Amino acid sequence: MVESWPALGWGLLAGFLFGFLLQKGGVTRYEVIVNMFRLKDFTVLKIMLTAIVVGGLGVFFLHDQGLAKLSVKPAWLLANVGGGLIFGVGMVLLGLCPGTAVAALGEGNRRAAFGVLGMLLGAWLQAESYGWCSGLVRQVDLGAATVHSLLGVSPWLPLGAIAAGALVLFLLIEAWERSRTGTSPGPQDLPR
Repeated sequence: MVESWPALGWGLLAGFLFGFLLQKGGVTRYEVIVNMFRLKDFTVLKIMLTAIVVGGLGVFFLHDQGLAKLSVKPAWLLANVGGGLIFGVGMVLLGLCPGTAVAALGEGNRRAAFGVLGMLLGAWLQAESYGWCSGLVRQVDLGAATVHSLLGVSPWLPLGAIAAGALVLFLLIEAWERSRTGTSPGPQDLPR
């Protein structure tokens, strides 16, 4: 147990930095999340695409260096679609996702407390019902599929395509925002 304290400390530090950066990025604010779905503010999209690309680079670099082992979970289509629908509806209604809800709670957002309590309740319900519903959600099991394994290519190829696509999308969004407003809006431009 004592040996796990350094790892827990690093996890605590990483979580603190993650929450700090979410707050500084403005994504702990209801307006920023909801305006993403209203196609008015693309801050969340930019942050998520950046996280996917940087995270992918980090994971595959560590894997290639023998410092990390990939553990791909099976793709249960019904569970993924159902979970995605619950997640999406909750995100739109609350205006926060799990990470931003915890960060918003940390900055004193009372509405976020209901979201965090809802997440805990949902996790408890899922754990309690896993036995009887796991057979149902496993009906469409795609196995431990990844894009690169399905294509039979190096993982760097799809990741490179995602990075290139993200860069093009960023440039298109910036050009569109400038043409609409004459400047590039961000979370700092929203009223507090």
